[in-house]
Amino acid sequence: MNTEIIGVQRLFNQHIARPILQEPGAVVRWMGAMQAQDYNASLWAVGLRTVSASEEEVVQALAARQIARTWLMRGTLHLCAPEDVRWMLSLFAPRIVQQSQRRLRQLELDAATLTASANVVTAALAGGMQLARPELLQRLDDSGTATTGQRGYHILMQLAYDQLICFGPHIGKQPGFVLLDEWLPAAPALSYEEALATLALRYVISHGPATLQDFAWWSGLTVGDAKTGLAAVIDQLTSGTIDGQVYYWREWSAQESGVPRGSGANSGVGIQDAEVSAQLLPAFDEFLLGYRDRSAVLAPDDVTRVVPGGNGVFFSIVVVDGRVVGTWKRARQKKHFVIAFSPFAPGETATKLNTAMARYSEYLGTPVVVAPA
Repeated sequence: MNTEIIGVQRLFNQHIARPILQEPGAVVRWMGAMQAQDYNASLWAVGLRTVSASEEEVVQALAARQIARTWLMRGTLHLCAPEDVRWMLSLFAPRIVQQSQRRLRQLELDAATLTASANVVTAALAGGMQLARPELLQRLDDSGTATTGQRGYHILMQLAYDQLICFGPHIGKQPGFVLLDEWLPAAPALSYEEALATLALRYVISHGPATLQDFAWWSGLTVGDAKTGLAAVIDQLTSGTIDGQVYYWREWSAQESGVPRGSGANSGVGIQDAEVSAQLLPAFDEFLLGYRDRSAVLAPDDVTRVVPGGNGVFFSIVVVDGRVVGTWKRARQKKHFVIAFSPFAPGETATKLNTAMARYSEYLGTPVVVAPA
């Protein structure tokens, strides 16, 4: 294993190169959790990791409760498997709620206000009701709880961390909300130690090679808790030192469907020699966002091209041979989408992306064309 192959192996382990999973729900379960504050980007993040799922099929998986969407790690929206929502919230919520107290005080959202908001929201959604965000916020305003500024956002987020609500299907172009206990079936609880171990194994299997610091950043856990989780599953992992950093990954047998195992020269199904096509990845994709140290796939000089201003907004990226080589944007026309590329260096980026463009067109069910240079 060396630095040059880290990005390539992550492409395989994240099911971006040679995807083998058929169902959108299986992708989310494999990944552990997937960043999802940009709704359309999260749909493509799931779709591209399947063999052939369309955008409509990913939307249907959310509506059919095969995928859940709510606030999880780092106070950010994620997709996860329905059976994982409650134990993940139990793991993450206490620290995030504690960290949010200063902001809640600034917004004058005290315990009494949040309790009153919970009562209003429960009454509005009880009995299987689904309400779009504007309508749910209007119910709060009508009850005397102002949702102006960022108050509405923080009320809904706190109620999600209290395991009262989660996202349901979109209603028109607006996100919809439902009561968590009515929307998702009950699932076994995990102890704190079991949750740490489960999360660590999921992360390394799907995101490896990755470091302890990567796992701690992605999960939002303390380094101590992240270390405890990794220690509990270390016998199921392989580790190695690359440029002074200890990386963890899962060794795969040659019989384990298409996902390469490996480090060094004996790299499972021949990852060094594998043909890795160019990829169109969405904004906030786990391939880049899922790590604290992104230098193995993104040159430091190009970071501001992907995250301009360092404000946490990640552009859609072009990946070739496991490296981020540019960004892209789409614009909808009457009968097709136009894709505009911004390569970091001159080259035949668009030509290399023919396969990825075809897959994206299949996913959207709409022709995709390249914007004139």
